[in-house]
Amino acid sequence: MSPTLSLSRVHFPVTALGPGRRVGIWFQGCSIRCPGCVSADTWGPGRRRIAVDALVEDIGPWLAEADGVTISGGEPFEQADALERLLRRLRARTDVDILVYSGYGHAHLQPLLARMPGLIDALISGPYLRDEAQSLPLRGSDNQRLHRLTPLGERRFAAFDTPQSGGTPALDLMFDASGTVWMAGIPRRDDLQRLREALRSAGHRAGTSQHAAGDAEWS
Repeated sequence: MSPTLSLSRVHFPVTALGPGRRVGIWFQGCSIRCPGCVSADTWGPGRRRIAVDALVEDIGPWLAEADGVTISGGEPFEQADALERLLRRLRARTDVDILVYSGYGHAHLQPLLARMPGLIDALISGPYLRDEAQSLPLRGSDNQRLHRLTPLGERRFAAFDTPQSGGTPALDLMFDASGTVWMAGIPRRDDLQRLREALRSAGHRAGTSQHAAGDAEWS
């Protein structure tokens, strides 16, 4: 039987979380809760559960067009059984690269990674530290480490260990069917404040929600 996962959202295309046009999958639930986390809406357990096999079927048309898959959260490794099943099903379905984010350090993840050899091409590990520098692509703070775990990961992510240029995408803004705005990517520390100011200057009220089941909503 396919395990279920607590899911926050899925989206395609995502351009700010790895090379190319990517399928983004966000797990719901995180006990690490880094202060200043841009994804605080994914901390709670949520109310949306889906069988992993059903999720892979749902995103099948996107996988046919995607250049890669990025799995984030929330904390994917806190749903390790579902994550492993998802990775195996993705490997059977597509040959694109798979990037996984975790707030845990690499040493902490070693027992779980040993269950998943060859299933993750690149891993970004470590907690977000808001007082650290933010100069490296794909990372919220420079203490986070990029691990290229397969030959495909080495090819696809070799250029992501040097400071980012001004042309590197930092943030995708997306709208769902209800009109809710949500973000994908690694905003610079002043991006959200500038967005709030722009919305307020246009007569809107801006704020974020951090409740268990919702997205980070702007109004």
